[in-house]
Amino acid sequence: MEKEGIRSADFDIQSEQDKALAQIFSILSESGSAELIGGFFSCLFTPSELRDIATRWLLVKEIDRGTTQREIARKLHISLCRITRGSRELKKEGSAFRKMLDMEKKDPTREG
Repeated sequence: MEKEGIRSADFDIQSEQDKALAQIFSILSESGSAELIGGFFSCLFTPSELRDIATRWLLVKEIDRGTTQREIARKLHISLCRITRGSRELKKEGSAFRKMLDMEKKDPTREG
């Protein structure tokens, strides 16, 4: 089967997905517009997927505040496994979660 001039046997979907993500990240970093990014996310993700993303961000913020995992699970209605993963990611050296939390803390006018 031909796919835009690429034979399916030659089409490496994972490689193409990685390239697409890199392109999206680059474009988002250049946009400078929270409103545009929000609109883009609303087009790209279902309302349920957006809520999942928001819940993951809330869980990282709760971990950073020192909230216990059981309290986070109760408060956000999520599994301890999901919280453990978030906690592990937050503790990694050079954690993107940590960098994003630090960015949020630097701007007291940011909503959330």
